[in-house]
Amino acid sequence: MWKVMLFGISLSTVLGLLQCTTRAQKQPGTAKVKSNKGTKTDSDSILTLIAVGDIMLGTNYPNPSYLPPDKSNILLPVRDILRSANLTFGNLEGTVLNEGGEVKQCNDPSKCYAFRQPEYLVDFLKDAGFDLLSLANNHMGDFGQTGRANTQRILKEKGIKYAGLETCPWDTIHVNGKVIGITAFAPNNGCLKLNDYKVALEVLKKLKKISDLVIVSFHGGAEGPSRTHVTRKTEEFVGENRGNVYEFAHLMVDNGADIVLGHGPHVTRAIDCYKGKFIAYSMGNFATYGRFSLSGVSGIAPIFKLYINKNTGNFIKGEVISIQQLGEGGPTIDPNRQVLNEIKRLCTVDFPEVPWLFNEDGSFRLK
Repeated sequence: MWKVMLFGISLSTVLGLLQCTTRAQKQPGTAKVKSNKGTKTDSDSILTLIAVGDIMLGTNYPNPSYLPPDKSNILLPVRDILRSANLTFGNLEGTVLNEGGEVKQCNDPSKCYAFRQPEYLVDFLKDAGFDLLSLANNHMGDFGQTGRANTQRILKEKGIKYAGLETCPWDTIHVNGKVIGITAFAPNNGCLKLNDYKVALEVLKKLKKISDLVIVSFHGGAEGPSRTHVTRKTEEFVGENRGNVYEFAHLMVDNGADIVLGHGPHVTRAIDCYKGKFIAYSMGNFATYGRFSLSGVSGIAPIFKLYINKNTGNFIKGEVISIQQLGEGGPTIDPNRQVLNEIKRLCTVDFPEVPWLFNEDGSFRLK
């Protein structure tokens, strides 16, 4: 089996560039304004972005007992917040498929988690205002190519943009007169590879040419409640190279990324601001039902609301809306703001050079 390479990118990726993107041209003033989300209170120079981490709304595998009862919508407690920005982003941690697919094989079934979210759950994502989803993660391949293809089909049908697979490496969306590009990376099969910097830079270069602002997402870093720190080194988890997320994020900004949004460790990590650009290294478990450990730091996470200069891509200010997941899971507002305090603590330790100023209400900015 051979592959044709073009500028370091496989033929399947090149075809993905042609098949899965809106061929937006960089023509300010011609893009359509996205209505009904965050446009009334935003100034002409500001783009607002809601960003959250891992989303898995329930799985019917190995049986339907892992779905919320009565087809309930676990996003309802935070729906209005999610809809309060020009754009809303999250990491879709698992395939969308009603039945079938080629379930992955695991050496240890007791530690094997395969996520198959029924299609009706995507209606809840749409209702909550999600515009952009990363598909670059280890669970997008849980049900083989059948699962990947159906996930893309249903998201396209519902009008939700997505990126991060070799067959669909990036996409664009028009918002308030700007073309916003999105791409995503992970160390897993079928995804744009987090550790292949040559390909990452080629994709970023191509996306930058047709976008006014570019969002880069990644799924990387070691997992678990003991892995809350950004080490600035290559991280491994169960023998897999999970990347040097600090190096990757800074490389992306150096080459034109305006916002970098990370996920993968299943805990919240510190945030960074590099050359004026916002970086989140991990946004934790946001809405994960039934199959995730949610004890301690694994059960708290932020909803980030970011205010970005839409002409320069620079970070202006932000808000941390603290959520917690109780019981089987589902985000609810945390009155104790545990994750805000966790982010403040981690920033002090991991990025003492970044002069963050956090307020008690969750708002934050650079000093």
